[in-house]
Amino acid sequence: MVEKTIDLTGISANSVEDAVQLAISRAGVTIKGIHTAHVESIDALVEANKVVRWKVRIKVTFQVKDELHE
Repeated sequence: MVEKTIDLTGISANSVEDAVQLAISRAGVTIKGIHTAHVESIDALVEANKVVRWKVRIKVTFQVKDELHE
């Protein structure tokens, strides 16, 4: 088996979990078989001394298919 790992960034005003889910959901539109997500970093974006958004950087891994493209 061969796997590929890519970097993604998700941003949400709601929560860290939403930011991760958003990144995975959007990537899942074009990438099939995502099976692992590793959170690399979490940042809180601040305006006027309040957290307004969460930004996560994740690495997602998926299996590379053995199909040949013509």
